[in-house]
Formats: sequence, structure tokens, C-alpha cells
Amino acid sequence: MILDGHAPDAIARAAQAIRAGDLLGLPTETVYGLAADADNPAAVAKIFAAKGRPADHPLIVHVRDVASVAHFADSVPDFAQALMAAFWPGPLTVILPRREGVASAAAGGQNSIGLRSPAHPVAQAVLNACLEPSDDPAHPHKPVWGIAAPSANQFGRVSPTTAAHVQGEFESDLLILDGGPCTVGIESTIIDCTRGVPVLLRPGGISRAQVQAVCGQAVLLQDDLDAAAPRASGTLESHYAPVARVRLMDAKAMQTALDLLGSDGDDAKAVGPVIATYARAVLKSRSAKVRCQRMPDDATAVAQQLFATLRAFDAQGVKLIWIETPPDTPAWDAVRDRLQRAAA
Repeated sequence: MILDGHAPDAIARAAQAIRAGDLLGLPTETVYGLAADADNPAAVAKIFAAKGRPADHPLIVHVRDVASVAHFADSVPDFAQALMAAFWPGPLTVILPRREGVASAAAGGQNSIGLRSPAHPVAQAVLNACLEPSDDPAHPHKPVWGIAAPSANQFGRVSPTTAAHVQGEFESDLLILDGGPCTVGIESTIIDCTRGVPVLLRPGGISRAQVQAVCGQAVLLQDDLDAAAPRASGTLESHYAPVARVRLMDAKAMQTALDLLGSDGDDAKAVGPVIATYARAVLKSRSAKVRCQRMPDDATAVAQQLFATLRAFDAQGVKLIWIETPPDTPAWDAVRDRLQRAAA
């Protein structure tokens, strides 16, 4: 069931669903999330079951603002405070020491927890509504301090960036708020703040250089430390994968393969394209079974449309997706990360 996320009655209904322990399709600026009360273990269990996600794979908890962090975090280092002040609300997740007895299921049983304040107005409206006290003395309720909301898709598959994507992933009675297409399009940057220094666990909409500038110190990679990192969302080797098989290639290799294919890519039994290409280079094919789609030259634009493009290829029934390998530059880190995992 899709409702207009900007309608006040839809926001009230969504907050009611969260308080009741139900699931919600929630738009954020990164991707759509499958949301539940982070402090309700039974509701969080519904997320894991619906996604087919291992229960020890932690969920990011979405909070309204910095003031809500104290409910979940045992301590907050100065550099984490600086990051939240600079980038919240926005596409940055900080991993902090978790307060004992709070959101254990959402944290996958770890003693750390990932927190983010989303910038999407619909997500903020829901978080605000969940924190509001009851105006009915006969039916009081506790505030919901945070909403666990991993991407609203089957575990390991392509993240959703529209309400229709979410509806296609789950049963029809799931309440989904439509907030329009996601403006960032890929998941948040994750910075581990539990080991005394900032450590990048997942690249995203906030770059490593931006984080470093705010921290005033080097942002390390996991390989720079011997100590094990907390488990974090979206960091498995294989993730974000469409049904079709993804292969990363340079543009010259892609065109050579298309030339060798000639018109032999035609499969008499197939309806529609069999191979899709997504490249910054202009590619040509003589086969009616190949669809060539141009990739923008700008990394931010690619991030915004990447998951929707992969989903569209799947919807067309293609079997193979050939994608031009992104440049090895910092601007492309987040896109390159998602594509390498999709191809794994």
C-alpha cells in the first residue's frame, strides 16, 4: 500500500504503524528503507525475516537529530560530534559504542551501533511524529527514539530508490510512504568511531576527503588497522546484485566483445535484450539483443541512477550486464564500491 509521504495523515499512520511494531517502507535521500522501532526486538526481527537477512548483520538506526544519539550511544568521541554537526541530517552513518540494554537486536548483538539522521523531509516527519507524546491520556505511548531501516529489498539484492521498487520486493499490505525518487541514490558513508580514530567502512555520499577535513585527522581504511572492525551494513563482498550477471570491463574490451558478437548475440528464444551495456563511452552493437545505455560522466549523477538502472535491466529480462569500470579516483569511490560488490 503506497501513500503520499507528504500528506500529514500518511505520516500519522506511519508513526502509528511503527509504534504498533509493524514494518514501514520509508524514503530517505539515500535509498528506501524497511523500517521498524529500533528498540522493539520483535519488530526488528520482522525486518530480518522479510529481507532474509542474517540476524547478526547489523542495521543502521535512523534518528531525528544529534539530541537522540544519547539514547543509543554510551559515548561519543569529539571527532564523531564534529562529523554529526557537519553532515547531519545527511548521508553519513557513525558507528558508536552502544548503551547496554538498548537496540541489541538492531545492532546484530554487537556492543556498537550505527546511527544516521536522514535528510529526507518524509523520513524526518516520521521521526518527529514517533517522538511526539500521546495526546490521548487513555492511550499513552513511549517515544520511539530511533527507527532501524536497512534498504527495503531482499538481502544482497539491488537497493530500492522509488516506492514502486519497494512494493515489488514485499507483500502488498506493507505500508509504504512515497517520497519520490531518492536524490543521492546509494547508501550512506559509514565511519567507525569506536576505535579512537575515524575509520571508513563504506564509501557513500560523503567523501573520505570531506570527512577528513571535518575531523582534522586522517581517515583510515580498515586495512590500516589490525583490530577487527564492527560488522556494518553493506560491507559483504557480494551485495547490491541484480538478477542478471554483472561484469566490469574497460570500454575498449566492451566494444571488442560487441564487435566479436556481431549479430550472433541474437537468441531466437529470447524476447527483448539479452545483454545490456552501461558505459561512459559511446558503444555500438549490430545485435538486436544488445541494449547500450550511456552512463553519465559525473559520479554523483551515476550514483543517483545506478540502482534504478540495474533494476530496469532486470525488468527487461537481460541475462548479462556489462558495465564500464569507473575511474580509480576518489569521486568514484562509492559507485566503484557498489559495482564491485554487484559483480562479485
